[in-house]
Amino acid sequence: MARQATAIKPVRLADVAKAAGVSHGTASNVFSHPEIVREEVRERVKAAADALGYAGPDPKGRLLRAGKVNAIGVATAEPLSYFFDDPFARVVMSGISEICDATGAGLSLVSAINGEHLAWNIQSALVDGFIVFCVEGNWQPVYLTRERKLPFVVLDFGYDEGALSAIGIDNKAGAKLAADHLLAFGHRRFGVLALSFDEGSSGPVTARRAEGATYSGTRDRLYGYLETLADAGIDAAGVPIYETGNDVPTVHASLDYMFSLPEPPTALLAMSDRIAMIAIDWLKERGLSVPGDVSIVGFDGVPEAATCKPPLTTIAQPMREMGRRAARAILDPGQAERRQEMPIELVVRELAGPASR
Repeated sequence: MARQATAIKPVRLADVAKAAGVSHGTASNVFSHPEIVREEVRERVKAAADALGYAGPDPKGRLLRAGKVNAIGVATAEPLSYFFDDPFARVVMSGISEICDATGAGLSLVSAINGEHLAWNIQSALVDGFIVFCVEGNWQPVYLTRERKLPFVVLDFGYDEGALSAIGIDNKAGAKLAADHLLAFGHRRFGVLALSFDEGSSGPVTARRAEGATYSGTRDRLYGYLETLADAGIDAAGVPIYETGNDVPTVHASLDYMFSLPEPPTALLAMSDRIAMIAIDWLKERGLSVPGDVSIVGFDGVPEAATCKPPLTTIAQPMREMGRRAARAILDPGQAERRQEMPIELVVRELAGPASR
């Protein structure tokens, strides 16, 4: 008959106190306030803890008893690598980190990309609140953070609920600024290098693709471009639109497509600075002058846009300040506004000029 394994009973602080011959309060002070305990007593308690295999008090219990963790959680529907690879995300995170450094708060990144682990990741995170980042089309992080009954802020206006704390921009207005800028140079042949309308999709699309799009930011930017072009007498149905994954392979595919058309564009409207900078390299490699042959306007205002060659004209949004405001809203929720629309501006540099053909 097989012997049943005996469960190992965890060592508690009370066991350490008993072995060291001190009160429970004195043993607790050795780990939490050692400066108020005599050295010889400290050494005796630590020796008893080592002998029993006691690693110290559970920090989760201490934090939960205090009622405040002094840490911010950032939940994302993207892989965690997004925060290190994407220029926009890096700048927003720098703003969040700045407030954390100033207040001594910690920062916990919570990945929502794995649906099986998402609920556990959010429910178990030791944080005072969440900044929910890049979640369009996957609102589960919003539902789960709300269940925690902790403060949370969504860095997006795509979740249309008035009671929700959100920080974002008017994407349609920004797109109109970009299109107006290129129209002022006399351009009539445009191409739109779009972000994804739905997760994982890419390829040439028509304007109707925006109807029912999962990602409202992509939809609003497209509407802003096309409405402005239509007001200038340009038929939106004739404007080539290519949905990219904001990466090199799909942006290259979009340019292969557009510049094989009988009348390729002289002006490109890129929905991100990353798309625009990939396009610049592609154009230059093929001997096309930027902006001599092709003009381009990006979107976001990432730092790299100012240093690429030539520098990129873009629609800038205050990414760092968005991160700072989101962090403050978690650490001091009583001072946070419900819905904060951040200003945008057209930053004119060298990558837009008169139509040459």
